[in-house]
Amino acid sequence: MADGDEVAVRRKQLLQKIQEDPDLPALGSAVSQVVQIASSSHEAVHSLANFILSDMALTQKVLSMANTVGYRTASGAPVTTISKAIFLLGFDAVKTIALTMLLVEGMTGKSAQSIRRELVQSLGASLAGRELARRSTFKEAEEAAVVGLFKNLGRLLVVMHDQPSYDEIMALSATGDISPAQAAMQVLGCSLDSLAESVLRKWQIPLTIIKALAPLPAGVVKVATARHDWLQQAAAFSAEAVMLLSYTGKTDAALMTRNLLARYGTAFDLDSAALNELLARVAEETQALTNTICPLMTSVTAPETKEVPPAVENGALDAFLLVTADSRALQNDQRHPSGKPVNARDLLLAGLQDATEMVASGRCKANDLIMLVLETLYHGMGFRFAAACIKDVKAQQFRARISLGEEHQPRQDGFVFPLSPSHDLFHLAMQNDVDVLISDAAAANVRALLPAWHTRLLPDAGSFIVLPLVVQKQAFGLIYADRACVAAEGVPPDEAALIKTLKAQIMTALLPR
Repeated sequence: MADGDEVAVRRKQLLQKIQEDPDLPALGSAVSQVVQIASSSHEAVHSLANFILSDMALTQKVLSMANTVGYRTASGAPVTTISKAIFLLGFDAVKTIALTMLLVEGMTGKSAQSIRRELVQSLGASLAGRELARRSTFKEAEEAAVVGLFKNLGRLLVVMHDQPSYDEIMALSATGDISPAQAAMQVLGCSLDSLAESVLRKWQIPLTIIKALAPLPAGVVKVATARHDWLQQAAAFSAEAVMLLSYTGKTDAALMTRNLLARYGTAFDLDSAALNELLARVAEETQALTNTICPLMTSVTAPETKEVPPAVENGALDAFLLVTADSRALQNDQRHPSGKPVNARDLLLAGLQDATEMVASGRCKANDLIMLVLETLYHGMGFRFAAACIKDVKAQQFRARISLGEEHQPRQDGFVFPLSPSHDLFHLAMQNDVDVLISDAAAANVRALLPAWHTRLLPDAGSFIVLPLVVQKQAFGLIYADRACVAAEGVPPDEAALIKTLKAQIMTALLPR
């Protein structure tokens, strides 16, 4: 055991390394941005989708997760848009996946195997929190998944910045005589929770999450009467439960499971069968997510139990799925000089299938559908900026309300023009209810119809489309998307038909019921 002076030096050096880590501020900024996208916000789906779409690697990993067998069997169609992934998996699930992958990208490669082990623990705790949220009656219980993810942050910080101390903590706790928290106090003279709290405060994570990471008193946990108490209990349970998934210590795992049940069974209304089922489900989902996010991560298994049958191997049903689109056609990366994908038709068709399913579900919001159509056009046609412009009767303007792509926010803010009729391309398209394709915005006859506001806002637009949204002969708004390059290849009839059908899905959602 280290003496007092050595412990103090270790702690000081660790805190200094954490403070001087050049990667943590950027990681913290990204994590904070995602955490603060509240599911109750009117534009939550839009904000989360835009954040994910701004990072190509993050986009691909979320789509990979949405296409695993556990989520895809309902329809069989490949999910090609983040908007559909959010619709299919749920806002909170995609938010947690995004946070997990930010941690993976920000922390891997420093102490490879140990980091991976702790990231798996974080992921498993998050999934355990999600399972508890499903059983809870508290409002916004889904935050337990985020709290579970951060509960292990202290251990992650130690292994990132002080591998010898981490190894010593793990060795001491592996004996079963003391807990990891007690081992950390011996080795570093501070708790792992306090390390996590200091970093999360710098990241400006909400206090409700930070307070939920505080340790619980020893003994049997009582039923919580307030949400903040329940979150704290959920965080503690998740961290203890996930330790069983990859436990290699000397203490009997079955005994640890019984102790877990004795401590938390009353608080979460769990009996032995329910706990074993929860652990098995968390183990299966953790392994599935691990395979998608980082295939080299440590494997996890639930403690052996006679009450739960072995989980179906992840991907075992893939060969039997009724698939409605050729996923290989969607993976073609070839593009025209304009940036338009060569396989635009396949991408548009996949997006249309997603939109059709959303509408058919009966629980589709118009804004979510518009976002999905924008995303389909953005990726399927290779646009750099796409926006939905909606009538603002009070302000007597048409104003962009939803957008994505390069510099989408400043461009959205500037995409405003008067409601009063004018002899420009945008008003003419709405007055005549005709879809407009401009392959070369520099052509003289096109420039003559471009309003001054468009020329100022998007002076380098080389090609674009305008799709009016006209409901019962009243202009509701329009869809706009552009590229910086001329699109000499144009839009063949089959692609044009798919674009019109995508627009028709929006029109259906806008029609009065």
